[in-house]
Amino acid sequence: MAKGLFITFEGGEGGGKSTQIKLLAAALQAQHHDVVLTREPGGSVGAEEIRSMLLKGDPGRWDGTTEMLLVYAARRDHMVQTVWPAMAAGKVVISDRFADSTMAYQGYGHGVSKDAVKAVHRAALGDFQPNLTLIFDLPVEVGLARALSRPDMNKSAAEDRYERMGRDFHERLRQGFLAIAKDEPARCKVIDATQSIDAIHAQALATVLGVMNG
Repeated sequence: MAKGLFITFEGGEGGGKSTQIKLLAAALQAQHHDVVLTREPGGSVGAEEIRSMLLKGDPGRWDGTTEMLLVYAARRDHMVQTVWPAMAAGKVVISDRFADSTMAYQGYGHGVSKDAVKAVHRAALGDFQPNLTLIFDLPVEVGLARALSRPDMNKSAAEDRYERMGRDFHERLRQGFLAIAKDEPARCKVIDATQSIDAIHAQALATVLGVMNG
């Protein structure tokens, strides 16, 4: 592999991304790929500090534009410190969330202008995009019930600010992710997250290998 790949997992709350990322990483490592797992917001020292501000506290503590700017500050540091160096070394980087989450959460969810989100993306990252994005889709009620009823080993108990936002917000998120996938079908693949864990993994792995071997 001359250069690495960047694969992102996206979707609303409770879609099972964390489980599927671990399964995919294990499958790729079994095929002797060098895999780096990361997350957003976070993935570097500075970005993890911003993550704490974004995911804790009152749901209304930031407006959408402030959130967007905080997320992109974290994202820039994440890319510079973690993702781009790993890709340059030929590694497969798998991230739990990336820029599509900003468009969905702050754009579709909080009503920030989509042009504004795109402009900040260009300022921070140029035209950089993932090689592949898997969007895990499921009904809002199912996702929120899952998110609120089971422990998530990838976050602290206090990181529930988005889960406590209203149902209408989460429905806008879902429709936002689906709209993103419709607009960019070559990059984004939607996976039905109501399937069994094994079925979802099989579909995700086949999609990833198709891109890697294509």
